[in-house]
Amino acid sequence: MRQSLPVVFILITLMLDAIGYGLIMPVMPDLIREVTGEDLSHAALWGGLLTGGFAVMQFLFGPVIGNLSDRYGRKLVLLLSLGMLAADYLVLALAGSIWLIFLARLVNGVTSATYGTASAYIADISTPQQKAQRFGLIGAAFGAGFILGPAVGGMLGEYGTRAPFLAAAGVAALNLLFGLVVMRESLKPENRRAFDWRRANPFGAFKNIGRLPGLGRFLTVYFAFEFAFTVYPVIWAYFATARFGWSAGQVGLSLAYYGLGMVLVQGVLMRGAIRWLGRGGAMILGSAAALVSFAFLTVVESGMLALVLIPISSLSGLINPALRAEMSDRVEASQQGELQGALASLHAMGMIAAPFVYTQVFAAFTGSGAVIDLPGMVFALPAILSLVALILLRP
Repeated sequence: MRQSLPVVFILITLMLDAIGYGLIMPVMPDLIREVTGEDLSHAALWGGLLTGGFAVMQFLFGPVIGNLSDRYGRKLVLLLSLGMLAADYLVLALAGSIWLIFLARLVNGVTSATYGTASAYIADISTPQQKAQRFGLIGAAFGAGFILGPAVGGMLGEYGTRAPFLAAAGVAALNLLFGLVVMRESLKPENRRAFDWRRANPFGAFKNIGRLPGLGRFLTVYFAFEFAFTVYPVIWAYFATARFGWSAGQVGLSLAYYGLGMVLVQGVLMRGAIRWLGRGGAMILGSAAALVSFAFLTVVESGMLALVLIPISSLSGLINPALRAEMSDRVEASQQGELQGALASLHAMGMIAAPFVYTQVFAAFTGSGAVIDLPGMVFALPAILSLVALILLRP
């Protein structure tokens, strides 16, 4: 029980991160209009700035938080971040100006970089045989949070635009108390290293990690998939509306269906896949599933066929845990935070660049000025990236 409770705490922390992100999505447009007095179109512009600022802070501070955890330990960094997160949600609940909301979202981007430290904690306390499965549980916790977050946020939003933020602050504070009780430090004093700003910035972290044997190739694969899978949150709603004529409710259900598939793959099937296929085989299977699903979505015209494809697409969830476990085994104990922080920055980089690329491609192949009317063309780039990753992952 003493060994399992810290893992439970980590999984709850990451699920709450995901829930908190989705929790505020339904009420953010109304909150922005409430504090600015502007219409919905202007609120959308502010929403874009808030999302972009959040991602930029994740990109910049992922390696900083990871390197701090390599110096001072995982427990201190995680608990301080949780405390800041609770305070940040409270500020959002009370904010009366858009600039205070913007500042709070920037801070939220910093505190959300705990994903890397939490992953480093899991790496510290896991054997090589356990890593892929436990990284899979991390993905499942995140997936469950993304499914629950918007639904809970929508319900709480009925009680006012501030209610979801107050709820998120309260839950984060309770989890902080839970962590104070059950969490034990995972990084031994002899495995700690001095903090170095040259390694604590994103590009320094990429350079230092990438020059280790085999890591440059894996970092490329990781970024390729982070960029590829961002197509779903960015474009899926527009694509499904344009291609299948789905309503907002149908789009939401399809995303929940996909999220549930990812949770089952990473939380349940991961262990068997590693046992029977090994990490390399799991990554190959996941990459092949991604290539098939993206290529199919490029030309599919039937919404029912797209839904049938989702279980195959969900198998792509095998990639991330196996890839993270493989990279974790190739770095020293004193570099786990640095590695996971660099991965957090790569994720944020995809979140910054992908929306611009995908929206431009989608606009070019839809509407009256389209080159050809083919909304699915937006999935061609993710298919190409999946093919490149598949080639790089060959034994």
